Amino acid sequence: MWCLVTVISADSISSLPSLALFGGTFNPVHHGHLRMALEVAETIGVESMRLVPAARPPHRAQPLISVEHRLAMLRLAVKGDPMLSVDDRELARAGLSFTIDTVASVRDEVGPDVSICLCMGVDAYSELHRWHRWRELSDYVHIVIITRPGWRLNEAPELIQWREQRQLKKSTDLSSSAAGSCLLLELTSLTISSTHIRQLVASGLSPRYLLPDPVYHYMQEHGLYTSLQENNHDTGN
Repeated sequence: MWCLVTVISADSISSLPSLALFGGTFNPVHHGHLRMALEVAETIGVESMRLVPAARPPHRAQPLISVEHRLAMLRLAVKGDPMLSVDDRELARAGLSFTIDTVASVRDEVGPDVSICLCMGVDAYSELHRWHRWRELSDYVHIVIITRPGWRLNEAPELIQWREQRQLKKSTDLSSSAAGSCLLLELTSLTISSTHIRQLVASGLSPRYLLPDPVYHYMQEHGLYTSLQENNHDTGN
């Protein structure tokens, strides 16, 4: 999401400070989100992973659960984890949650000499060409596309050309520059979805052990997802 390049010495390859961003509605956050975020961070070797909850996602229905509840659950989920943190800048910003605004804001915050990776699932990537000012994303960050074993990319022609021009072969190359590259990362994800959790709760069943206990207890305390309206409005994972 930022197009900033660091000069690398011919004698040795320098490694920039690094962080990653992983966005979503987190409605609610569950172990699949958390395990994926941690595994990606460790695999690509970043120093920290920021989970970025969206307030008003442009490409899906806005969650009826308030941003305050989703943020509180996310903070409970990562509390005490030295790798994972919550970045609430989209919740504090008015209007739709455009990713280009988020990455530009993070770049302004950390400066030009930090490698930033925007991580997204293959489903989100397949719609990337429909995102607001999507071609500018690599001006600010690297793009890490998380695929599943055996999964084939479903790409629009403009995405294929864009990706092939930027694609890296090794995750270790991400830290040699601040932005501008693309990496395909194959991981086996936990088959847990927020949709299924909401369906369980709306049906009077327990979602325990699919999500952290503090999140489960918070949902119980506040009576979240007990109505069909809350359950059906947002189809995000």
